[in-house]
Amino acid sequence: MVVFNKTRGTVVADRIDRCDTAATRAKGLLGRDSLGPGEGVWIVPCAMVHMFFMRFPIDVVFLDRGLRVRRVKGALKPWRLSPWVFSAHSVLELGAGTAGGKLAPGDELELRDG
Repeated sequence: MVVFNKTRGTVVADRIDRCDTAATRAKGLLGRDSLGPGEGVWIVPCAMVHMFFMRFPIDVVFLDRGLRVRRVKGALKPWRLSPWVFSAHSVLELGAGTAGGKLAPGDELELRDG
């Protein structure tokens, strides 16, 4: 999938995997050594993430049901917990540094098949 920021008119990432089953949500990015440019996962439903057993930091973008950015947590390190964002319905996990300058609370996103 492609993540498009409708507010800014920019592509955020173009190789996003959807994690929407119990198995895919539990696995997420576990077992990976890194994320390449444009890679990430969209976890639905989700309002917080853990970084247990992760090998690299990520940017975590919390989205409401309308795909509006509610909060951005940049460079969450391995072995940490994100905050619980009560207004979030899903989470976009991107490589550390990807969200900076591309996403901010209030931005409206669109997910496109790509």
